[in-house]
Amino acid sequence: MRQDSKGGSKDTSGSANGPKKGFSRPQERTGGYRAPTKTIKIDSTVLITGPLSVSGKGTGYIADTRFTEDIEIDTQYLHTALHGDEVEVKLLPFNRAGRNQGEVVRIIQRAKVEFVGVLEEERGKYFLLPDDRKMYTDIAISKENFDKNEKENGAKVGMKMLVKMTGWSDGETNPQGEIIKVIGIKGKNNTEMESILIEKGFRIEYPTEVNKEAEYFEEHQAIPTEEIAKRRDMRGVVTLTIDPIDAKDFDDAISFKDLGNDRFEIGVHIADVSYYVTPKTAIDTEAKKRGVSVYLVDRTIPMLPEILSNNLCSLRPNEDKLAVSAIFIMDSKGKVLERWFGKTIIHSSKRFTYEGAQEVLEGHGTEFSTELKTLNSIAKILERQKYYNGAISFETDEVKFELDNEGVPIRVYRKERKDAHKLVEEFMLLANREVAESIEKLSEKTKKAKGFVYRIHDVPNPEKIEELAIFVKALGYSLPYKKGTNVRAKDINALLRQIEGKAEEGLIKTATLRSMAKAIYSTKNIGHFGLGFGYYTNFTSPIRRYPDLMVHRLLMRHLAGETITDAEMAEFEKISRDSTENEIRATMAERDSIKYKQVEYMTKHLGEEFDGTITGVTEWGIYVEDKETKCEGMVKLRDLQDDYYKLDQKNYCLIGERTKNKYSLGDTVRFKVVAADMERKTLDYSLV
Repeated sequence: MRQDSKGGSKDTSGSANGPKKGFSRPQERTGGYRAPTKTIKIDSTVLITGPLSVSGKGTGYIADTRFTEDIEIDTQYLHTALHGDEVEVKLLPFNRAGRNQGEVVRIIQRAKVEFVGVLEEERGKYFLLPDDRKMYTDIAISKENFDKNEKENGAKVGMKMLVKMTGWSDGETNPQGEIIKVIGIKGKNNTEMESILIEKGFRIEYPTEVNKEAEYFEEHQAIPTEEIAKRRDMRGVVTLTIDPIDAKDFDDAISFKDLGNDRFEIGVHIADVSYYVTPKTAIDTEAKKRGVSVYLVDRTIPMLPEILSNNLCSLRPNEDKLAVSAIFIMDSKGKVLERWFGKTIIHSSKRFTYEGAQEVLEGHGTEFSTELKTLNSIAKILERQKYYNGAISFETDEVKFELDNEGVPIRVYRKERKDAHKLVEEFMLLANREVAESIEKLSEKTKKAKGFVYRIHDVPNPEKIEELAIFVKALGYSLPYKKGTNVRAKDINALLRQIEGKAEEGLIKTATLRSMAKAIYSTKNIGHFGLGFGYYTNFTSPIRRYPDLMVHRLLMRHLAGETITDAEMAEFEKISRDSTENEIRATMAERDSIKYKQVEYMTKHLGEEFDGTITGVTEWGIYVEDKETKCEGMVKLRDLQDDYYKLDQKNYCLIGERTKNKYSLGDTVRFKVVAADMERKTLDYSLV
């Protein structure tokens, strides 16, 4: 039995088509009511092509610009199509409750054929119950395949597995699959974290060829004298790294030198990954495939082998390191007077944690105090200029965990961003912007194509902004923009100022972020809306982001006067798109690991009371987020026993029919933790 998102149970024992017990995940009905079907005149020869979305209930949807709502596809008309598949759909000659219906006629390309889940057995038949909530059917495993994996890999019923779907003919109840990896015992920390990674398409192990190349680097760590001679030598300048306390890959450092007369030489030094990772090598191919490093609550899956990410490329203290640098002559007002870009050799003087640097800034430490305080003063000016020029002022706290030796969370807390974080951020933003702008100016000067990789952020979709405006108005705030025009950063900042310190602040910030376009990598520059920059790139993290490595290579080629061909640009655009997709999957994996650990933490606090904020109201209940740990759970509507509550969708609240008691978005409530489901990563609360 599996529970759906509304808290009801979901029986996997049968469906409308009468499959065998234990093998299917039927479409759920809400309240036993099915909207009437109306026959209409439809041109069924019109085919719609695009990605399929599938709900947890097993209903499909596909968008088409000719219709205001997505075309709905009932489970029986999916014909084995799954969430994310590229499909061809024809319209059916009827609609339901005014909604157009469709039928999948062709699967153009599968989005996914590998699934993580729990292996189960019933009456001698084996099947995988997928973790993916949008996979609406179980995957059948042959007894022969199970027996083989039991003998060779220790497979047992109840364990987590990775299964590859090998075939699914239309008319068959379930797809066939084979076990390709036994992950481990369900519920164990390592098993669950690895399951999250594998489910999102990431692998922990590197191919044999990559490991061989990494071994070569391990044996040849010394920097050649001839390489040092080619570079600007910055080893005599005070250079600092400032990173999280648990960081192992230090990919950026800041140097500082007082030149006198209100002039400072400030260098942003980035690990020169391009020296070690060259095109068409096994390590480069694997890094391109991974696109990014993945950061879960308890581990990092690096883009590069650890000999590079944590050793050779990492800007560790008291070691000579190769870097690609952006060096600025600046005054105390943050004005850039001169700029230089190129390859350097550096020697980090000190490895600061954010906490250690913050102590110095607050006057509780003296080591490199002058350097840090001057840098901080300039960083604050850069921050003010950024907001004045149109950046959006999003300040969000990060959820952090303290884990025991078994990976079990013993503390969840919000990590506040202080001056030390902002200092590093502002100089990284400066380097990213200056590099992108310099490429533009260099191209204009040389009259050569400016082939480059940018980090771009489009203006928000007007429809989403209109929805946001309606939403915040219902909560008593206003988004001061003119309908029918593009929202401006200053309009969003005006809203954020209204909610500062209010109970609804986190809720409205989240809604505002969701209304924004996603920042992506691209060879086509349109600027960065959120930062208010006309030109922006990611130059500062080539250890953990492949596009940054591309930026380093392209910057050096432009400085050398080389031409970037059209064919190369087409390849760079494809890599940019792939890296964006990998980044999205990595973010989803990180969120899943956070949610899992939040639920795990709350299993130790069943029956305890907390203060929370209402973050969602639906026809089936209220979502509440704990103020301190950010753990979100649901109060089911059926558990509100004092009255019969109805959803007021327009005003985002539930109202009691008799008492007129109201639960609205943003309300502060006291709640008790009543249940924690590790498998579903859900929490059940009750109001106190």
